[in-house]
Amino acid sequence: MSLRFHEIAEARHRILNPLTDDKLDLLGEICRVDAGTRQLDLACGKGEMLNRWSARYGHQGIGVDISKVFLEAARDRAGELEVADRVQFVEADAGTYDAEPEAFDIVSCIGATWIGGGLSGTLDLMRRPLRRDGLALVGECYWTAPPPPEAVRALSLEEDTFTSLSGTGERFEQAGFELLEMVLASPDSWDRYVASQWWTISDWLRANPGDPDADAMREFLTTARRSHLEYGREYLGWGVFVLRQEATS
Repeated sequence: MSLRFHEIAEARHRILNPLTDDKLDLLGEICRVDAGTRQLDLACGKGEMLNRWSARYGHQGIGVDISKVFLEAARDRAGELEVADRVQFVEADAGTYDAEPEAFDIVSCIGATWIGGGLSGTLDLMRRPLRRDGLALVGECYWTAPPPPEAVRALSLEEDTFTSLSGTGERFEQAGFELLEMVLASPDSWDRYVASQWWTISDWLRANPGDPDADAMREFLTTARRSHLEYGREYLGWGVFVLRQEATS
């Protein structure tokens, strides 16, 4: 799915993942965010996490993303919530962003572990800017039940891209992180994230029938709808995991 396809499909979304408003607020409470917290959000999308938490708690943050469209929306939202003096949005590749080492209380990457080539590589990216006892927030998919091979193919995944929920916990441990907490999406919140894109794409196709990407976007809509109904809703879970680097002896 190209960046432009994401920008079209999520044009009406404020939160670019399966978290609901209440669970995003819950996550902030779990992480004990306060006015002294400094956060780096890699692949921040429209910046709803940073903006909302800054409005509620007064914390400071930097969001990094490659999408001009999403960053414009993030800055508009910062203005709306009157937090533009505390939250900064940077257009850059989150996978190569040169952040100040050990400067952030929270480093987050919510649903974009492709920036590091997968979960392990992304945690390595997050480690450098995170202060030693800070929190890493990772949004990641997991299998709710062993998927048949056709489900993996239909969802355009590699066999080892994701693992079970317990297997995901083991991957955190192997990367040197302790799992402290988690906030998981429900099938309903998955629907709200995924299914609500279908209407947005359908409207875009009707308004832009001659666009060079129209045929590819129509094919994407057909495939995404079928794969979610047939496999995604049954086998694929998603959550935000709250991690801390393991203590050294």
